[in-house]
Amino acid sequence: MALPYGKRDQGPEILWKRKMKLQDIIIAETDNWVVLNKPSGLLSIPDREGKEISLKNLLENKYKNIYTVHRLDRDTSGIIIFAKNENTHQYLSSAFEERRIQKIYLGLVTGAPAEKKGTIDAPIAEHPAKNGTMIIHRKGKESRTDYEVIEDFRLYSLIRFHLLSGRTHQIRLHAKSIGHQIACDPLYGDGKPVFLSSIKHKFKLSKSEEEEKPILNRLALHAFQLGFTGADHKNIFLEAPLPKDLKATINQLQKWKRR
Repeated sequence: MALPYGKRDQGPEILWKRKMKLQDIIIAETDNWVVLNKPSGLLSIPDREGKEISLKNLLENKYKNIYTVHRLDRDTSGIIIFAKNENTHQYLSSAFEERRIQKIYLGLVTGAPAEKKGTIDAPIAEHPAKNGTMIIHRKGKESRTDYEVIEDFRLYSLIRFHLLSGRTHQIRLHAKSIGHQIACDPLYGDGKPVFLSSIKHKFKLSKSEEEEKPILNRLALHAFQLGFTGADHKNIFLEAPLPKDLKATINQLQKWKRR
């Protein structure tokens, strides 16, 4: 599969204070829906406290009426769809529930899986003591993910994940379950950033720097592709290009793997 390879995406406050236009992250839209490439660090929808800006807030400012179909974790970047009217909302929500939506993610994981492709079948349940955290448990909800290693960099691997169900934190948990956590995951991994010194042989800090800055310091998970059949029976297939930080990290991994 050909991938659009190319600093940490800025947090939502900085992002929008810099007046990055909503139009800049819109991938496609019709009278019925809008698809966007959500930056990492930006909430999909308002949280319970409602103190932080969210993508839905920004869309409501533009369209007034906007309907949530699904969501991405705050630190996950990539493709997300919102409905513009109730009929489309009902149609797309049903399509997600009935698994008629194709969802493909790209993730950079630690290490190199022995099995280069396969299916992870592990039920997921809420953690009994930690709010907002999930666990793999035999009494949890059925959860299945297909995966395929796109490129093995030894220290890290780029993996294509195909969601066959839609549980909270599914990819993050399933990646951990096979011993290869999503890089920089603070919840299900060690949360450690990626440094060039861990990739580049004989790395030397420049004289102008007192300490090394990470090349990736956020969850290395990107919602890459979304496919569905619209209410008009037309097949829709869209993708969100990798953000600069992930693209740059992959470029460095490719560069130093060859040496």
